[in-house]
Amino acid sequence: MEETYVRHVEFLGFEKRFFPSQHYVYMLMVKWNNLSEKLIYRGYPEIYTFHKSLKEMFPIEAGDIDKKDKIIPALPAPKWLDSQKSTETRQSTLAEYCHSLINLPPKISRCQLVCNFFKVRSEDENPPAQQPFKRNETIVMSTDNARGSTSEISGPIILESYRVISDYSKTSKYEINLLTGDLVEIVEKSPNGWWFCQCDTKRGWVPASYLEPLDGPEEPEEADPNYAGELYITTKAYNAEQDDELTLETGETIEVIHKLLDGWWVVRKGEETGHFPSMFLHKTGEKKEMEENVIRRQTPPPRRSTIRNAQSIHGKGRKGISQNTYRRNSRRFLLQKGDWPNQPRKTSNDARQSPLQERKNGDNLPKPAGSSPGGELKKGAPLIPPRPTPELIMERCTENTCKKVSVRKSN
Repeated sequence: MEETYVRHVEFLGFEKRFFPSQHYVYMLMVKWNNLSEKLIYRGYPEIYTFHKSLKEMFPIEAGDIDKKDKIIPALPAPKWLDSQKSTETRQSTLAEYCHSLINLPPKISRCQLVCNFFKVRSEDENPPAQQPFKRNETIVMSTDNARGSTSEISGPIILESYRVISDYSKTSKYEINLLTGDLVEIVEKSPNGWWFCQCDTKRGWVPASYLEPLDGPEEPEEADPNYAGELYITTKAYNAEQDDELTLETGETIEVIHKLLDGWWVVRKGEETGHFPSMFLHKTGEKKEMEENVIRRQTPPPRRSTIRNAQSIHGKGRKGISQNTYRRNSRRFLLQKGDWPNQPRKTSNDARQSPLQERKNGDNLPKPAGSSPGGELKKGAPLIPPRPTPELIMERCTENTCKKVSVRKSN
């Protein structure tokens, strides 16, 4: 049977608990060599007790015999009274300690003592009951610090709580099942509409459309529409399933006018506006990079309008903007800017057509130096450079020109 050992330990943050009395526990995501991942909770006194046992088991590597042989990382003793400030400050030390511990020689990092300490326990999967009048507080470590830049620790981040409006059944092992009325804490809000949540002891991805804020139906973080638009390129084709969605092919240039938190952005293509999954969009001019440690989804999250039996605790629903409003405001904005494709140009009766417009393209080219009156070039005269390709022109022109071209092409 293959030996099971810890491959990586990711330090997530800590949790403030109030039952049976106020105390703090650290959250560790343990990744094993069999590709399984388990979330465990450990208090600092327990971590320090484990550290002392490890030093007793390996006195040479602990430097007890000769300090030159010391390879086991140091860990300060716990304080008599732990506060949130001391718990928060200790995060960088613990993150470095876990990283160094797992990178020790296998006889230490894979010993039974280490494996037993990081093995998931029943209390990890079923934490003690919460205090009746106080809810546990989860404070997560910032992404930069969690990835190794542990010289500084940002202030504590209190996770937002959301309520589930309808039952949700997971479709992959990276998601979690939810029931109507469940309260979840948001660890990460991805722009594609899949949010990483924690519900009791479960952690995984869920669609944002199944969640609502506790204070009110509106999302305070959601920005207003930007009818000037941002240029994006579609990375995958999508066929509209609802009347207010757009069907687009791969490689089309569009303008994003409203970024919604549920992952379904409102885009403009020519005169038309509609919802489109943001996970199939990439901003022009930016290098496309693969996201690390993020499970990339293949399907967009379900929309709020497709959820049946949604039960909200708020009397009034969200104030959604209709596509007619998007289209009307978008048309008004383009008319004011003069970018509307069907807008008539102002002409004057006395205006005379430019002679350049009457000439042929060949006549507009400048005469090269040394050309003969008959049109033949002399020997050694430079040739006219070739016309640049449309792709090169689009790459080098301004953003305003790109928008105008994309609008005219759609017609």
